[in-house]
Amino acid sequence: MFNKRGFVIALAATAAACLPVGKGIAAEKFPERTVSFVVPFPPGGPTDAMARVLAVELGKELGQSVIVENKAGAGGNIGAEFLERAKPDGYTIMFGTSGPLAINQSLYKKMSYDPRISFTPIMYVGYLPNILVVRENLDVKNVKELIALDKSSPNKLSFASSGNGASSHLAGVMFNELAGTTLMHVPYKGTGPALNDLLAGQVDMTFTDILTAMPYIKANRVRALGVATARRSTAMPDIPSIAEQGLKGYDVSVFFGVVAPKGMPGDRVQILNQAFAKALDSDNVKKAFAAQGLERGPDTSPAYLSRFIAAEVDRWRDVVKKSGVTLD
Repeated sequence: MFNKRGFVIALAATAAACLPVGKGIAAEKFPERTVSFVVPFPPGGPTDAMARVLAVELGKELGQSVIVENKAGAGGNIGAEFLERAKPDGYTIMFGTSGPLAINQSLYKKMSYDPRISFTPIMYVGYLPNILVVRENLDVKNVKELIALDKSSPNKLSFASSGNGASSHLAGVMFNELAGTTLMHVPYKGTGPALNDLLAGQVDMTFTDILTAMPYIKANRVRALGVATARRSTAMPDIPSIAEQGLKGYDVSVFFGVVAPKGMPGDRVQILNQAFAKALDSDNVKKAFAAQGLERGPDTSPAYLSRFIAAEVDRWRDVVKKSGVTLD
């Protein structure tokens, strides 16, 4: 349920997005040149891969080239700040995620933008579920057994993350809060090193995205205990959710949304929203996203993304506070 404050902020942001910026921008035919699709992370990761598939199909719908531009750093904040400074004409848009569009608002001490009011929402694309996996020789087969093992020997089990404040860290914080467990956090510099130590048996478990975990689960190198979202993943439907195993309300995933600079004319919002909707329905995007484990969102309207971002900022504020992590 969205709280009142978040709804008011979201409503204001949506209304602002529909106001014309200037007769010059609004009157021009759009688009007439290349569109820059900012990815606030390095090339090669899941966000970058999804953006590149989307960019091809979006270009077909718009009749112009759509070029992915990587602006990595500070957990996605560098790319978001770049977008904030861009002209609100529709030629610079961003493929944002939970970090720069929600979690970072509470995680970083210094933020030049507020994701609830600093951007024009275009579309909620979908989410990538996280999944709880344990080392292959840990003697537990489900979430209830894991909780029981932890409570029989408190402060013994460890979970790896890709870094302090990462979704894989906050997933463990939320798990401890709901389950009453004492899983110890071991931060790494990235998903790769964390997963390598899990495979080597140096740590007991990790909460990672389903795309990364899938090949190791299928090869029986790690054991999946539960999907970290409210419902099961369509990519691996035989794995129960953590919520259905007793942790009601447990929901941790990485969401993806398209945003533009604040104040973009409403007609351009509509053009881009419709183009993205058609791109998402293309066979190429459907096939690629299904292979990556991405789940489609329930609503593709700009208003939905605006409300969703406001709600996520509020939801993660308490989790970040409990984690005790702040970043510069």
